Amino acid sequence: MAQPGSLSDEDVEHLRDELVRGREPTVWFTAEAVGVEAGKSARVVALNDPDEVDYIQVRPAGSHDELSFSPSELTLERPGRKRSPNDVRAVSRPSMEQRMSEIENTTTEAPEEVAAGDAVVEEAPAKKPRPAASTAKKTRVADVVITISGSVDGDWTVDVVAAKKKALRALPVTPAVVGQAAKALHPEVAESIEAILEQAREQQSAKVEQLRAELEAAQKALEELAG
Repeated sequence: MAQPGSLSDEDVEHLRDELVRGREPTVWFTAEAVGVEAGKSARVVALNDPDEVDYIQVRPAGSHDELSFSPSELTLERPGRKRSPNDVRAVSRPSMEQRMSEIENTTTEAPEEVAAGDAVVEEAPAKKPRPAASTAKKTRVADVVITISGSVDGDWTVDVVAAKKKALRALPVTPAVVGQAAKALHPEVAESIEAILEQAREQQSAKVEQLRAELEAAQKALEELAG
């Protein structure tokens, strides 16, 4: 079942009809879309095999890349505007066909909106001629965030977030591994980490000296008690 506001089966059939007519209808990304900003627009360039989860191929505004998304990640509702039942079909009226053809042939660089009755059509940005759209699904590269946390006490952990999902959390690592990784990344990173590690070494050395002194005092007390 489609999520509220996302593409329904009727919406998908509408997009298919628009593609058959040689048009590239506009959709917007929902909050479910991964790797793109919610509310950003895109042009539908192809519909692949519906058996695939992400079978709607689009080209985001301002990009020449063609990516595949599922119906739940797309919507026909323009952000900040509620659509009426007549909005979806409004762009199919004969009175709009000539206007849409003029818009698609326009070479204006900045997007422009044209209102006609209840319909709002976003003008396509100027683009260079491109080969026919491929139906092959392109792989989306997920964002990855790696966070290293530590203290002078020698406790270091690593968190990894991939595609907005927690992959690893508070994975313990040794200070030696952290130091080696820092050297491999960048000299300035290595310098910052080394300063923390050096402070930890000094703190641990002080603890060792304190424990050694306490051990010697305890040993002496024991010898005195032994007579």
